[in-house]
Amino acid sequence: MRKDLAGQRLIAVCLAATLLFNFPLLSLFDRPAEVMGVPLLYVYLFATWAAVIAAITWVVERRQG
Repeated sequence: MRKDLAGQRLIAVCLAATLLFNFPLLSLFDRPAEVMGVPLLYVYLFATWAAVIAAITWVVERRQG
């Protein structure tokens, strides 16, 4: 049961990542604005990437524990 739930959560994270890295949301952050000297699009990409990695880590660690 626990393995099935972890698998479903990993699929949900993968689908969310696909949506977050797809065109409609990327176009929202493709503006001539900067955050601490870094373009807004780059901040969004790296922050989203880190959040996806953290979510995958959380799901995998919960499954092992």
